[in-house]
Amino acid sequence: YSPDPGHSQLRSNTASCSHRLCPRFRGPQRMVARSGMCFPAGWVRLSHAGSGGGSGSGEVSAGGAAAGAGGGCVGHVYLRARERSLGRGLCVDPARDNFRTMTNLYGSIHPADSVYLSTRTHGAVFNLEYSPDGSVLTVACEQTEVLLFDPISSKHIKTLSEAHEDCVNNIRFLDNRLFATCSDDTTIALWDLRKLNTKVCTLHGHTSWVKNIEYDTNTRLLVTSGFDGNVIIWDTNRCTEDGCPHKKFFHTRFLMRMRLTPDCSKMLISTSSGYLLILHDLDLTKSLEVGSYPILRARRTTSSSDLTTSSSSGPRVSGSPCHHSDSNSSSEKHMSRTSQREGVSPRNSLEVLTPEVPGERDRGNCITSLQLHPKGWATLLRCSSNTDDQEWTCVYEFQEGAPVRPVSPRCSLRLTHYIEEANVGRGYIKELCFSPDGRMISSPHGYGIRLLGFDKQCSELIDCLPKEASPLRVIRSLYSHNDVVLTTKFSPTHCQIASGCLSGRVSLYQPKF
Repeated sequence: YSPDPGHSQLRSNTASCSHRLCPRFRGPQRMVARSGMCFPAGWVRLSHAGSGGGSGSGEVSAGGAAAGAGGGCVGHVYLRARERSLGRGLCVDPARDNFRTMTNLYGSIHPADSVYLSTRTHGAVFNLEYSPDGSVLTVACEQTEVLLFDPISSKHIKTLSEAHEDCVNNIRFLDNRLFATCSDDTTIALWDLRKLNTKVCTLHGHTSWVKNIEYDTNTRLLVTSGFDGNVIIWDTNRCTEDGCPHKKFFHTRFLMRMRLTPDCSKMLISTSSGYLLILHDLDLTKSLEVGSYPILRARRTTSSSDLTTSSSSGPRVSGSPCHHSDSNSSSEKHMSRTSQREGVSPRNSLEVLTPEVPGERDRGNCITSLQLHPKGWATLLRCSSNTDDQEWTCVYEFQEGAPVRPVSPRCSLRLTHYIEEANVGRGYIKELCFSPDGRMISSPHGYGIRLLGFDKQCSELIDCLPKEASPLRVIRSLYSHNDVVLTTKFSPTHCQIASGCLSGRVSLYQPKF
């Protein structure tokens, strides 16, 4: 057992979350403690009222320390819990059980009239980003500005009026004080919250609009993507006033968005031509500029028949995680060396997928927005038809070992949930997001936002995974803007949501008691 940090932001207690891996989905699975089995530390054993003469209360064992009225050690706690049970006590993970409280809070959420944030100088709001500790809300604006607010008091902190020379597209925090911004002026800027009068440095390397920023906390590498089709790696460990050392990691046509999974083991890239590219077993330290890719099909178990070269159908890509000779024998030898273990892909191997979109089977679609589940279980896409007459929010499972349903003539990710969106604000990208615990989705919808769940109870995806694709459930709709909403974001630490619209207003939503 190991602590599960994924829910630490939202749970109301300090007990550690223990879990085991589900063979199919590799996610936390509810456990049942039976007689003779000690429950893991950090779990709460609930006793039913009226059972065995007990009072119905529960005891908590956290980090091996005994808790309860008469428990002087872990053994006493277990014996008391066993005496109060009916022969079967449920071990409830506090973080998983706490979602009922959070669901009720989000169900009562309202626009807070006192925290409408608006100014006529910065233009449309393209993106929002909270600091990891939730103390600062940053706003990426159309008119070269970056705004900073205190989301708790709703007070304005600072306006970076000349943050860039063109539209600011995205903001990413590297830690609680350093953050990066990217712009249509083809540059990336690094900032320090302690000294906002000047930039830490400006990064040059892209040749077109920079749209996306990711950060690998393990290697301290900054990853950016732009409409020039390039994914560029920046080494912030060797950053100076003149910039950071960088290299082109990947290139593909029609690149729209790029994301790293939470463990940075995969990179996902969406394109305007409707493809989703997945780089498996990611190694950002290797240059991928020469040679050809090993391309995997949609099956997750690698075999020699799964490997083709980059001349296959699909978007044209360049890179070389592995160097292949022209002979088939050398390719097979390389494959046998890199895939000795079942289900393991070669380093930086590429998978090209075509997500299935409801109602768009006979027409192409553009993947305009891409987000990942906080635990890396699934991907969240905003898709629009090539004619811009339909928009969909779709959830796809892409875990290794998950069943893949073929969609002629290509293979597809497993579509689990979907919902049609309001087709307004054509031509603008709408940025949506998961909640920190992954149970809900906040999605721009017309002049407001919608909170969506996998079911009415806001269960985790692994607990309500359907056999066939099913609609997302609308938990609540919130409308407070006078123009089309382009972006929305959950706070990582508080029960709060922010949204920004085309006319420049930022609204905060929080529970109304």
